Amino acid sequence: MVETPGVQRLHAPTSICFGCGPANEHGLRIDSHREDDGLVARFQPEAHHQAFPGMVNGGIIGTLLDCHGNWAAAIAMMDRDGTEQPPCTVTASYDVRLTRPTPAGTELVVRAHTTKLDGRKAWVSMSLEAKGEVCATGEGLFVAVKEGHPAFHRWS
Repeated sequence: MVETPGVQRLHAPTSICFGCGPANEHGLRIDSHREDDGLVARFQPEAHHQAFPGMVNGGIIGTLLDCHGNWAAAIAMMDRDGTEQPPCTVTASYDVRLTRPTPAGTELVVRAHTTKLDGRKAWVSMSLEAKGEVCATGEGLFVAVKEGHPAFHRWS
C-alpha cells in the first residue's frame, strides 16, 4: 500500500514550523492524514524528545497536539468553504492535560477533530495515545489569519 502524503506535505511543503513543517530538518515533521471526521498523525519519539529516561517531554506533547489541532482546523475550514487550499491558521489558545506519563519507546497516535466552526475561528478537540492508552488531551482555538498577519503567507 502506498501512503498518501499528509496534509502538511500537500498544502505547505515549504513550511518551517518546528512541529509540522516538512522543510524544517530539525523539527518534528508531523504528518497528519484525514480520518473519519478529523485528522490522525503517527509519531515516533526519539531519544532527544525525552523529559527523563523513557518518557516524552511535555513540551513535545504540547507541540504535537498544537500543530495537529491547527491543521485539523485549517482542513475543516477548507472543506466547509469548498476550496482546494486551506486558509493559513494560527493558534489563538490551547490547553493540554497530561493524563499519564507518555512512553518514549513507542509510536504515538495523535487525533484531532473540529468541534465548532464560526467564521475564521475553529475549536478543536485533540488527544495523544501510546499503546492504546490516552496520555494527553487538549482543546484549542485556531484562527484563519488575514493578509498583513506575519503568518499569512507561511504555507505558500
